[in-house]
Amino acid sequence: MKGTTGPRESPNRGASRRRAPTFQPRFTLSLLYLAGFFFLYAILLILPELLGVLAEVAPGPEQQELAREVAREAARPRLVIAAALSLLTTAAGGYYRVLPGMRTPG
Repeated sequence: MKGTTGPRESPNRGASRRRAPTFQPRFTLSLLYLAGFFFLYAILLILPELLGVLAEVAPGPEQQELAREVAREAARPRLVIAAALSLLTTAAGGYYRVLPGMRTPG
């Protein structure tokens, strides 16, 4: 009985007791939240001007062209505001763990 001095221990025995880490794409989700909040805030900041065009101009190609021009002019100074708001919202949501997918399990 050569080599049967005791039970053999597997070299990976300690590793099998640990739970496998779960995949949590926090960085990817934070980028998606950042982009989503940016578009939401950009639309909300431009919406009053677009509603003014809708109320003043009759429907048709002239209204579309005027709405496009008003949206372009209104968006330029407000894009920085939308970017800052989206960054703050994503950071606060990640810090307070209120955004789905950004919470730690447990």
